[in-house]
Amino acid sequence: MAEKPDELKKLIAIATDLQLAADLRSNAIKQLGKIGTHEALLALLELAGNEHLIRKERDFALKQAREIIKSVHE
Repeated sequence: MAEKPDELKKLIAIATDLQLAADLRSNAIKQLGKIGTHEALLALLELAGNEHLIRKERDFALKQAREIIKSVHE
């Protein structure tokens, strides 16, 4: 995958930092969904496949990825 912009890297780092509060991690996932780019979609899919995250966060990442896909096909 191509080099991710700094904003994506920071959001991914927040979303995967298990020492942070769950709300902060969820907000980072939500922001990735709002970015809506192909790179953000790939990042969300990576998060959804990350077995270290709790299931709720993985499901939320997958939901955000679906929303990006839906927006492209509308």
